Amino acid sequence: MAFFRAKNLVLRAADKLFSSTIGQLLRSMLWLDSSEFGVERYPIRPDKAIEPPVYKTVRLRDSYAFNPVPAGVDAKLVKGGQANLWSEQLFNYRHLQYMTYPRSFAVAEALWSEPANRNWDNFVGRVEAHMARFDVAQKKYAPSMYEPIIDVKRNANGELTVLLSTEISGLTIHYSFDHSFPDQFYPEAKGSVVVPKDATVMKIVTYRGNKAMGRTIDLTIADMIKIIPPKNHQNFFVF
Repeated sequence: MAFFRAKNLVLRAADKLFSSTIGQLLRSMLWLDSSEFGVERYPIRPDKAIEPPVYKTVRLRDSYAFNPVPAGVDAKLVKGGQANLWSEQLFNYRHLQYMTYPRSFAVAEALWSEPANRNWDNFVGRVEAHMARFDVAQKKYAPSMYEPIIDVKRNANGELTVLLSTEISGLTIHYSFDHSFPDQFYPEAKGSVVVPKDATVMKIVTYRGNKAMGRTIDLTIADMIKIIPPKNHQNFFVF
């Protein structure tokens, strides 16, 4: 510490390194979910031992809504933002591209724009323009913003129900339980859909007019049952 003080240097590191000894020299990069410093930290679920082995589902809209300035903190004290792409489960460059875009667009705008100046629908239009450019350039990206948010639960009668919604406007959601591949002529999901007792799989796809937008999702009934949340909890997930 004497070396850093003598050179008038400031440390920049993850907040795991914070201690009373180096606190005055550290510019903390918030990571852990704690209010140790009087500020509620970002909602990441760390592994109790070392690092988070699995991250919760974060939709593109969640990334776009990110506020880098925690409530109650002077914005002048926030020096910047950082978005990591953990690569321990990325095995090639195409997969890296898929995991980077378009989420990096959302993070960049969240860091560069005041919350009051953001417009989700406008952002979606610009993302789609970038996707068209990426198609020409043959860059890979995730189309998951078109895919439905799926909430599975049991109703008052004990029946398995699926509530489907989208994070972008102008899409319709279609489904099947008979193993056939749904298109825009199949039943449209409006409100909760009751799963037939003899069903084994639900296929789901989104459309904009006559054009398929999302990938067809195969959700087995067995998997639905596994992820039914505890009572009074919600469980939203996407593939």
